[in-house]
Amino acid sequence: MKSLMPVVTNPSTALVFGNNRKKDPGTVFVAGATGQAGIRIAQTLLQRGFSVRAGVPDLGAAQDLARVAATYKILSKDEVKRLNAVQSPFQDAESIAKAIGNATKVVVTVGATENGPEDQVSTSDALLVVQAAELAGVNHVAIVYDGSISGSTYNVLDGITSFFGNLFAKSQPLTISDLIDKVAQTDVAYTLIKTSLTEDFSQEKSYNVVVSAEGSNSGSGSTSSEAYKVPKLKIASLVADIFANTAVAENKVVEVSTDPSAASRPIDELFSVIPEDGRRKVFADALARARAEEEVKVAAEKAREAAEAAKEFEKQMQKLSEKEAEAASLAEDAQQKAEAVGITVDGLFNKAKDIGSGLSWNNLGSQFATAVQNASETSKVQVATVRGQAKARNLPPKKAVVKQSNAKPAATSPFASKPKEERPTKPEKEVRKVFGGLFKQETIYMDDD
Repeated sequence: MKSLMPVVTNPSTALVFGNNRKKDPGTVFVAGATGQAGIRIAQTLLQRGFSVRAGVPDLGAAQDLARVAATYKILSKDEVKRLNAVQSPFQDAESIAKAIGNATKVVVTVGATENGPEDQVSTSDALLVVQAAELAGVNHVAIVYDGSISGSTYNVLDGITSFFGNLFAKSQPLTISDLIDKVAQTDVAYTLIKTSLTEDFSQEKSYNVVVSAEGSNSGSGSTSSEAYKVPKLKIASLVADIFANTAVAENKVVEVSTDPSAASRPIDELFSVIPEDGRRKVFADALARARAEEEVKVAAEKAREAAEAAKEFEKQMQKLSEKEAEAASLAEDAQQKAEAVGITVDGLFNKAKDIGSGLSWNNLGSQFATAVQNASETSKVQVATVRGQAKARNLPPKKAVVKQSNAKPAATSPFASKPKEERPTKPEKEVRKVFGGLFKQETIYMDDD
């Protein structure tokens, strides 16, 4: 008989992630429930009143063993009702999270013959279970591991170095130190139990359990190689006690052994003297520093971009100031030229206002009539500029010459037409544009006579 596991068939494919269903504080998921320690943990939890979701690699084999358990009455009918076996191989965190279901506590044992009667549960398998527990919203995870798998892990600095050294490594075996470091990175409360397991019929079955801080038993001597080992049923009982009072064992790494001279003590006394694991705080501080440094980098980059933007704005303002100075210079030059010809900008605007004020809709017709009448009359001409007057004075006088005719004058007749009078020569004028064609300057040259 390989192991005894009563089973209530419920395929894990029918389950959903634990965050999507109501959690039960009295339900525990046992990973590797057909293992040597796993089956004892499941059985003890049922006897303590917990409901158990038993993760098994093969439902068919578990059902065969269930018939044997029912025949020999290993579990009571009430305990069988609180047992639910789900197929949960150690493949990926998502499928394990579905198998966890509504459980709020998870336990896994690392070691040989813990994934069925022949296969082992590795540290990588245990890490998958922890990751699945985080996905499923589990409150507490307990990990039992054999102390002979690796050396002592009490040095926190060594654990940090190992974590960052293997962060990007590929295909490297996961040590116990690596496992503990990665568990500390999750948001799940944990209790890690380092021990050396033995059979239930060994002499240690009568010894009491001793719980020590991590690293305290390293290098301690022993008169017997079996003296400090722990029977599997005693570890199962310790796990049940931890799940009954998780607060006292939260985030602690302990070493468990037995001692024939040790007194029996309750779980709160065993764990109250154990300090909380420092890895989670160390990594939390490191993560906070990394985030702070990243925020500083982001702030520095934004400050650099702001400085560049301010510099570019200053350049644009400098260009604008230069253009404004150039425009002011052009305006001043235009004003000087206008004053040189006797015209000011203000005068031009005033004339424009006078012209506009002289117009009205009532006398617009009479103004047009007056303008037409005045057009037929000879207008008085004035020289436009001083320079034009000086040029006109220097011109030689132009006089009309009347040629005398040799013919005798004809007899005067009342019907004779009067001789045509010679029209005065039209004065010459010079027109040129000023102010870019806005105005015209007209200079008229006239005879002195």
